[in-house]
Amino acid sequence: MRPPTLALLPALGLLVALVAGCAGDGARRDAGDALTEADAALLAGLLQRNHEQGGADFVVTVPYGRQAVLTLTGEVDFRAGTGRAQAVTSTGGTEEARTVFFTRDDLWFGDVPGMAEALAGTGETYLSRPIATDSAQPPLVDVLVTVVLGLAADDADDPAAFLDDGYSWQGRRSIDGRPTELFGLPGSRTVAVSSTDDVLVQFATPLPAGPGADDLEATTTLADHGRRSLDLPPEEQTAPAADHPELAAALGL
Repeated sequence: MRPPTLALLPALGLLVALVAGCAGDGARRDAGDALTEADAALLAGLLQRNHEQGGADFVVTVPYGRQAVLTLTGEVDFRAGTGRAQAVTSTGGTEEARTVFFTRDDLWFGDVPGMAEALAGTGETYLSRPIATDSAQPPLVDVLVTVVLGLAADDADDPAAFLDDGYSWQGRRSIDGRPTELFGLPGSRTVAVSSTDDVLVQFATPLPAGPGADDLEATTTLADHGRRSLDLPPEEQTAPAADHPELAAALGL
């Protein structure tokens, strides 16, 4: 099944169960409490810390339709703005996998059905195309890689901005064995931050699916933060998707 197209929405967040806890000074905190100045400082530096760490492994998952799920599993180099992943579309027990490389501007796809036969002897094993950032409803994979690459910034934000309405403390939760602090963001988004090293652990964000369709939610988990060095497919192994519409249609992403 082909994933739906979506309105592009760079965003962060995490769908979580809300729990209560205690603040660092021993005072009780309840889900929905306003942020403290320490919380605001923590959130203000999250994206810059990702950039400083250099990269991370990631898994981003979006259920869509009745039984379909798109999952990207890979690694990202935040400093270079590059990534690679396996994109798996699961539909009612059936899976289709594609190799994906990406930058902020372009996508490369491997494991395209029929490509080896259609381009035999050319040495071309990847299709490439620009990311559809200007489209009102870009493909779902374009949205997801844009969200992943948006999780880093050269500079920290102003902590005062996080003390406005719309931001809240939402409790604590263990994610893949990692204790985290949970925070609610405007737009029904939330973010989970490691309680031990203050790095981004998980996010969820709603993704509008277009007129007449239910909104989707993308959940992104980061792990093993650190430097990455990723090689993109070389030009001689790449064919423009626009030159091969029959292969682009078979891609399914």
